[in-house]
Amino acid sequence: MSRIFAVIKKEFIQMKRDRMTLALIFMIPLIQLLLFGYAIQTDVKHISTVVFDQSLSPESRELLNAFSASGYFDLNEVALSYDAVTQSIDSGQARVGIIFPPDFARQLQRGESAPVQVIVDASDNMVANQAIAIANSIGLIKSQQLLFQKMNLDAPPYDIRVRPWYNPDGVTAYYMVPAILGIIVTMTMVIITAVAIVRERERGTLEQLIVTPLRPYELMLGKIIPYIALGYIQITVALLVGALFFQVPIRGSLLELYLLTLFFITASLGLGLMISNIAKNQMQAFQMSFFVMLPSILLSGFMFPREAMPRISYYISDIIPLTYYLDIIRGIVLKGIGFQYLLGQVAALLVFSLLFLGISTLKFKKKIA
Repeated sequence: MSRIFAVIKKEFIQMKRDRMTLALIFMIPLIQLLLFGYAIQTDVKHISTVVFDQSLSPESRELLNAFSASGYFDLNEVALSYDAVTQSIDSGQARVGIIFPPDFARQLQRGESAPVQVIVDASDNMVANQAIAIANSIGLIKSQQLLFQKMNLDAPPYDIRVRPWYNPDGVTAYYMVPAILGIIVTMTMVIITAVAIVRERERGTLEQLIVTPLRPYELMLGKIIPYIALGYIQITVALLVGALFFQVPIRGSLLELYLLTLFFITASLGLGLMISNIAKNQMQAFQMSFFVMLPSILLSGFMFPREAMPRISYYISDIIPLTYYLDIIRGIVLKGIGFQYLLGQVAALLVFSLLFLGISTLKFKKKIA
């Protein structure tokens, strides 16, 4: 045990001397957290909208008020022709165009269906999907209201009451900030660990440790324990920033979160160690780590829902540790669920940890031999 403590002490001394890396370890998570937390908003509002109202009637104004009141459409431009609407969308001044026909009010008064054309700039898929969904909803609600008035109904035949749980206001930061913690830990544990150990090998200090009486597992433990401590410091800082800056609620047990995070940290560290054993220099270690980071960000469910992915991508995401940690951290932070609901995710991370650390130790033994 004393030999492991000696290696741990040496690692902390090396970290302290490498102030640039130490600064990056703490600054990168903070910058990422603030950038992602503030910048990424999936709920697109205030979409610039141009209106060509040929009806100029109370009915058309009422429908336009419904669009404006939704908060999703900013009716900030009036066009006097169809060409003007096209020009406004082509130039990017407007994302949506709403066009009323001249006989819009008369058709409604005759009890006929009155068409309203909504043109959406679909070059930005996220904005287009949001605009189409909200426009359809507004049209449906207004149609139902007119129908109820004509049929003298006080309430709709179906009373469907939707109640979103855990994040009823749909705040993007509540969903994103816990996930960013997973990205931060992956980045630090995989990239920095892999590069730091390869750099030590290039400098020859690792060989000096190999010729000592240290056993391979003692050297491995001495190497990874300081990074586990760093991971916990990062998570603590990130949770504090999330709570203070973005008011992210922590509904579950912090103790359980910290305990289950250990499985993810060891899996990520094992991956970093495995890369450091395979890579021949720092550039290779960085490139291989980046190769791991990219699918982790794109396929784990951090940015895109896994349910929307093609089956092959969905199955690939099953072999990414971050996929399981996102379920754990979102489950504990947002849902307030406990360990009993996360057994499958914990088991998967445990398998990853044993697999990566086992391969790393075996490869390290071969190098010693």
